[in-house]
Amino acid sequence: MKYERILLKLSGEGLMGKKSFGLDEDELARTAAEIKAAREQGVQMAVVIGGGNIFRGLSGAAGGMDRVRADHMGMLATVINALAMQDALARIGVPARVFSGLTMPAVCEPFVQPVAKKALDDGFVVLCAAGTGNPFFTTDTGAALRAAELGCTAIFKATQVDGVYSADPKKDKNAVRFEKVSYDEVLVKNLKVMDAAAVALARDNGIAVVVFCMHDENALVRTLAGEGAFTEITDNKG
Repeated sequence: MKYERILLKLSGEGLMGKKSFGLDEDELARTAAEIKAAREQGVQMAVVIGGGNIFRGLSGAAGGMDRVRADHMGMLATVINALAMQDALARIGVPARVFSGLTMPAVCEPFVQPVAKKALDDGFVVLCAAGTGNPFFTTDTGAALRAAELGCTAIFKATQVDGVYSADPKKDKNAVRFEKVSYDEVLVKNLKVMDAAAVALARDNGIAVVVFCMHDENALVRTLAGEGAFTEITDNKG
């Protein structure tokens, strides 16, 4: 595999399946099986899951809630998702630990960089919850931060489409998919893949970002092997 230690960024919405809210057990189990398959190929893996299937801080703030309180609620939603993924992994024999940016020792461990990094070295899937632990930051930025702290060489971002496009392919039939694109081009062209802070953090730490569609069969392992359709964001487009 090209990348031996990665951070997998999943959206909370991706775990809803056909539901309009919450978690779909079949989708959770399918995603856990994808993680297990990648781990069996020798890939060390951290995972960050968004919370949009339960609560999104920006939506709460838009509805009149205090932004800091709304973001804290969104962080708690990511903890729920991380615990659910830990359970799904445990059921198929994959050891996993949940580390949270918010301290809640009754349910998971606080994120301490040397401890979480050693857990990766010891063969655990490391589930990073509660973002950065601070409001006003997205889970994408939290993913980029944790990837840098844990020494990951790539962020694998699972989306609803098979890469980065020049426009929304669901709205523009002329949208073009990039096979490779630079961090700076993503920022300058405002390509909607991750927020600017996350892209800049990845760029400054030399962490590649690989964007792929998680809904395809064996998507993660195939993308790790360089197969199928995906977009790789690095400094060099060549």
